[in-house]
Amino acid sequence: MHSLAPTPDASSWSSWPFQKVLIANRGEIAVRIIRACRELGLTSVAVYSDADRSALHVRMADEAYHIGAAQASQSYLHIPTMIEVAKYAGAEAIHPGYGFLSENAAFVDTCVAAGLIFIGPPAEAQRAMGEKTAARRTAQAAGVPVVPGAMTEEEDDTKYAATAEQLGYPVLLKAAAGGGGKGIRFVRDPKDLLTSLRAARSEARSAFGDGRVYIEKAVSPARHIEVQFIADTHGNVAHLGERECSIQRRHQKLIEESPSPILDDELRQQITSSAVRLARAIHYVNAGTAEFLLGPDRNFYFLEVNARIQVEHPVTEWHTGIDLVQEQFRVAAGLPLSFTQQDVAFRGAAIECRISAEDPENRFLPATGTVQALQEPSGPGVRVDSSLYAGLQVPLFYDPLLSKLIVWGKDRAQAIARARRALSEYHIAGVRTTLPFARWLMQHPRFIEGDLSTDFVAEEWDTRNVGATLAVDQENALTPAQVAALVGSLLMNEHSEAEKLRQRPVIETNETMSRWRDAGRREALR
Repeated sequence: MHSLAPTPDASSWSSWPFQKVLIANRGEIAVRIIRACRELGLTSVAVYSDADRSALHVRMADEAYHIGAAQASQSYLHIPTMIEVAKYAGAEAIHPGYGFLSENAAFVDTCVAAGLIFIGPPAEAQRAMGEKTAARRTAQAAGVPVVPGAMTEEEDDTKYAATAEQLGYPVLLKAAAGGGGKGIRFVRDPKDLLTSLRAARSEARSAFGDGRVYIEKAVSPARHIEVQFIADTHGNVAHLGERECSIQRRHQKLIEESPSPILDDELRQQITSSAVRLARAIHYVNAGTAEFLLGPDRNFYFLEVNARIQVEHPVTEWHTGIDLVQEQFRVAAGLPLSFTQQDVAFRGAAIECRISAEDPENRFLPATGTVQALQEPSGPGVRVDSSLYAGLQVPLFYDPLLSKLIVWGKDRAQAIARARRALSEYHIAGVRTTLPFARWLMQHPRFIEGDLSTDFVAEEWDTRNVGATLAVDQENALTPAQVAALVGSLLMNEHSEAEKLRQRPVIETNETMSRWRDAGRREALR
């Protein structure tokens, strides 16, 4: 197994322009960033809503502060509160994670105006890539191929119909300010165009406050390939290879792997060099991902740049041995990358399974409940990035992602074998999750052969033999005796932790102090 890329000497950390980092996020990504802070000797500050008072990231951070109601608009998306807490806590930097405020250029501007270091790309780069039609123009100017289409700005429906006829069906309608699979409609038949256009506009307005929609030719069948890159303030830009993200539903990724089983060296070089060229064109700084569609003719087309750390970054970390979050900290501190492009060594294969609180047997609809018992896998080549613990109440207010199971093998066959083994060990009682889907996928002949497309789930999962799938999952289910044993063991652990907390001294607060300290807690729950 390979080691992580070198990190700066501990003696250099004290000279960094920040020693305390507020993490403007929740769940497993907040836990991931807290761990990076701890390894670098930095103090972590967590924030939490009403729904997250008992969340794992709150327990793990050095400090934690309450920021509002469960609704994200009143907590994790409320910029004034986030800045006020950061200033009160004495944080010099903010890491946004992914989602929420991570690609909000106005948030970056506010951080900078408040004297805070934003651990992510500058606002200019976010604006250049955040508006999808502008991003298409930028990519074209940089010589990066884009999907044939029209950047329609008008509300005139007849222009959309004419453009669709010119491109040829099927076509895609996409939100100009979109991301995360929102505001997208796939249209196969001309009679469905206007209905789909109204639906796409409505969803775009609701999700982004911007109802503009553009149209492009649908690449079908397509594979979703993305390239991880990172750049520093010294002019260094490096790519860390590609990830295959074709296993998705409703434009939401379910499984990611690196390297892609479809790319040869020549095509890989073309795609990765396009990503680096685009990053340089927009003067990008920090971590980012360029996303592409690969058609059946092996032509690739630019989709978008995600100007943040990605959910699937651990796949790249396994494949390269480079800690991306720590590199983000280095770049934000004004240091050069700890490696050059020539230093990047790609080893073996890695696969990530997203484990979400969704019911795969019911169209992947969100689920909720209390985690009654938990058994996470371990062993050679297995990593679990998780926000779970027994007793956790899973809220419905946020993204349903609970954890990520990441495996590494010397080749793709070993990685799949390790994923099967790890998934058979992974048990979550009390909440429906996507574990049955992941177990099914790792046995599927098409997946094993690398025969993938963005239509895979619709073609295979939605039309599968349900009885056979349930039988396979039953083989991996915990018996009642195992659940009872797990619950008993976990209750004993909870009792032990509660006893430790009861023995801690009470932290008194001054009533004249900021309400953030009164509502939060100053010390870590160790």
